[in-house]
Amino acid sequence: MNLPLRIALVGDYRATAVAHQAIPAAIQLAAQATGLTVSADWLPTKSINDIAALKHFAAIWVVPGSPYENDVGALLAITYARENNIPFLGSCGGFQYALVEYARNVMGWADAAHAESQSEGRIVISPLSCSLIEKSGDIRIRPDSLIARAYNKLTTHEGYHCNFGVNPAFVSQLAEYPLRITAWDAEGDVRGIELPDHKYFVATLFQSERAALRNELSPLVVALLKAAAD
Repeated sequence: MNLPLRIALVGDYRATAVAHQAIPAAIQLAAQATGLTVSADWLPTKSINDIAALKHFAAIWVVPGSPYENDVGALLAITYARENNIPFLGSCGGFQYALVEYARNVMGWADAAHAESQSEGRIVISPLSCSLIEKSGDIRIRPDSLIARAYNKLTTHEGYHCNFGVNPAFVSQLAEYPLRITAWDAEGDVRGIELPDHKYFVATLFQSERAALRNELSPLVVALLKAAAD
């Protein structure tokens, strides 16, 4: 008998969070669509003190809900997925922390900071000019990217629940590194990133999992499961 794919949902579960309500349904729909057997386990950030907590999972999803109770645990999960070619998805807070992790550990910016919880250092994640709490908007996707292949199209309309995004001053610095910006909103602000040489490393400020609340598939969750099964 085939064992189920184990997916780590890294974050601090809140029953009132819309994204947290959507995530189990998004995984169930994606599992049905792919014919895969999946076991998704919530992994509180306080439970992640070393990589031992992560070793038995086929994929890692750092879910919305920042600031996390243990930022170190969330960042450790991202580092582990990135360095070990473990399929990774980050949404909302997971997107923000993926950029902080990359700035610190790949770009060498040890003082890279998130303005939601830090006031000093190089602010990689800064307050949005307009809040995106319970907002939605159009997304433009870069051709021939992981996100484009997942959606099989170059535009989508997605929901948000956030007040923070990529500091515009940081964007030009990313051009010198493998990390690619592959999704933007209608105004040209960064909404998705990925690592092209990784099995599957995608993070978005929008919450694609919300599609499950309409009984629709999240293409990014489908792609995550397929990468984990590969």
